[in-house]
Amino acid sequence: MSLGAHLIELRKRLFRSAIAIVVGMAVGWWLTDAFVWQAIQEPVNLVVEAQQGPDAASTGIIFPTISSAFDLRLQIAFTLGIVISAPVWLYQVFAFLVPGLNTRERKYTFAFFATAIPLFFAGCAAGWFVLPNIVKLMTGFVPEGAETLLTAKEYIDFVLKLVVAIGIAFVVPVFIVLLNFAGIISAQSIIKSWRIAVLVIVLFTAFATPSADVVSMFMLAIPMIGLYFAAYGLAFLHDRRVAKRNQLEFGDAV
Repeated sequence: MSLGAHLIELRKRLFRSAIAIVVGMAVGWWLTDAFVWQAIQEPVNLVVEAQQGPDAASTGIIFPTISSAFDLRLQIAFTLGIVISAPVWLYQVFAFLVPGLNTRERKYTFAFFATAIPLFFAGCAAGWFVLPNIVKLMTGFVPEGAETLLTAKEYIDFVLKLVVAIGIAFVVPVFIVLLNFAGIISAQSIIKSWRIAVLVIVLFTAFATPSADVVSMFMLAIPMIGLYFAAYGLAFLHDRRVAKRNQLEFGDAV
């Protein structure tokens, strides 16, 4: 394909992904009012219920401006649209890559697609599962008698970035394994780049969490680094198996 044909194909894939996200946003808008907002504020409600006594710290969510509620509902709907439409835009990514791959590489790509979708949702679920513990941990540093007023925008940013970031973190190692199985990168190159990978992961988690929330940043970075080295382990086993097979074929040829 020429460069122009690639750009046209890319535009088509992006347009389809955008349509899927908009449809997902419509569903997310309804889900936000149905139960998502109640679920998002539940960790804060648990902290409030656990606070007892006159000297206990007080915690609550506030909307500082008249448009905050609408803006945040729109933000939640957009994030839900990305999550709900994940099978569509992930497929569009792979469909854009497949024409440039050979038969063996296409097999790995479709296997990755079938693996990436459940892993993305599993990562989002994992982020949602650890959210109450993180909220409890961070609000636990508030001195007795003090009052914690969580700005709705900052709290929602934290929740949504946490969930989506862990979902992406679960998928990235599969990308690495896919590139290794396709013969594009080797396990040796993966382990040689571990310092750069750790730096990129730290920068990513710093973006995915509030600027002053160092604890949450490391809570995201550590499992992502672990997944990177797990991907290296799978790539190492694959390279060793390929080397043994090539050695047997070479021996038979001799």
